[in-house]
Amino acid sequence: MTRKIATRSEIPRRPLLEKTAWTVLPPLVKGLGRFAWRLELDLGNGFPDPPFVVASNHFSFLDGLLVGAVVREKVRFLALVDLFGNYRWLDFALTSFDVIPLRRGVVPLGPMRTALGHLARGGAVGLFPEGTRRSSFDPTRARPGAAWLAAQTGVPLVPVAVIGTDRVLGVDNRLHTGRIRVAVGPALHPAGTERSEVDRLMAHWGGWVSNHLTTAGTTR
Repeated sequence: MTRKIATRSEIPRRPLLEKTAWTVLPPLVKGLGRFAWRLELDLGNGFPDPPFVVASNHFSFLDGLLVGAVVREKVRFLALVDLFGNYRWLDFALTSFDVIPLRRGVVPLGPMRTALGHLARGGAVGLFPEGTRRSSFDPTRARPGAAWLAAQTGVPLVPVAVIGTDRVLGVDNRLHTGRIRVAVGPALHPAGTERSEVDRLMAHWGGWVSNHLTTAGTTR
């Protein structure tokens, strides 16, 4: 039987746990990834100095851990609150990484304000524009929140492609053998706050991620 945690708009902060997690988990995740799934990292030019927004495709529960592990800064991810209560290890990871919780089917005004405030204080924010785990990548399903945050604050949007997690721990929630690769793309810089600029950033994000997944043979 799975445990359920009551839906709530805020997850209690645990500063000591967060600090410990961001010290211990990134090297642990990378080490485990290399041992279990021959994890490869292609960091390109790396990440800019914060603040910035990082946006990745989303095949697996592993994606947030992997993206968080390759960013040298603490990242506050936006995540659906109903992810809590399904797996103890996932609850621990989400709490440790200080996620900004989202309610499904509700306009996320509060979470977006929290994300804007975190960026304004010089932090980094992470999103999965597809909104939920998918068995294949289709940029037309992506929501514009990542690009909107970048445009509103004038910070870079960094695309990330996580390759192989669909085979290792996909929507079937079963662990398999396989290979994982995480690729970091060039930072995309907004040139305004208009909707057309948000659309441009999303198009560049979707095109870059799609190209990397197609090259790796992971889109279907």
